[in-house]
Amino acid sequence: MKIVLLGYGKMGKTIEQIALDRGHEIVGRIDVNNRTLLETFQKGDVDVAIEFSSPEAAVDNIRDCLKRGWPVICGTTGWLEHRAEIEDLCRQTNGAFFYASNYSIGVNLFFRLNKILARFMKNHPSYQVSMTEIHHTEKRDAPSGTAITLAEGIIEQMPSKKRWVNDAPEEPDAVVIESLREGTVPGTHVVRYDSDVDFIEIQHVARSRQGFALGAVIASEWLVGKQGVFGMEDLLGETGTI
Repeated sequence: MKIVLLGYGKMGKTIEQIALDRGHEIVGRIDVNNRTLLETFQKGDVDVAIEFSSPEAAVDNIRDCLKRGWPVICGTTGWLEHRAEIEDLCRQTNGAFFYASNYSIGVNLFFRLNKILARFMKNHPSYQVSMTEIHHTEKRDAPSGTAITLAEGIIEQMPSKKRWVNDAPEEPDAVVIESLREGTVPGTHVVRYDSDVDFIEIQHVARSRQGFALGAVIASEWLVGKQGVFGMEDLLGETGTI
């Protein structure tokens, strides 16, 4: 598989190593310093583009790849106000687009556990739900895409919650997300239900970027040859993981 990497920071380099270990070829490494290199590739030069850049660059990167007929894997967060536009473009071009806020298999199992717990807790209003997410100091968006996905899962299951808020005082109809940026933390997410007498807490702690990167490469292998808009539930549902 011939891969173009859009974004060549720490995550892009980790993806590169895993892709090479799995027998794939990296035909391009695009970042802010050589963005014009993207123009030199033709459709047949690339089997899939893997996009882990920045919120500011992601939309143009995805748009350009879809217009070139390349399937796109995207793990950049912080740009989702443009998601409907990108998904429409994918359909118009008969392309393939795969987005996940987190490509880790463990995190996606955690997403499912989070929904199940929220379903149990919706009938127990004495417990107040909140979330904390911790990431490295270089992460530019807050809250994390993973935290937003967790909050959306809670809102889906709990009629009393209508929205999420970030680093704000507790509000009855909102899931409050606290965002912390510390050192080199790859990603920690905690969901907590607190009452006067006890609390219930679930958490996922990433030890490295390896799990995220491996999931992105596996998703790339799965996406090639398909058309449409996809996410981790499509991939993991088909493989029987979830």
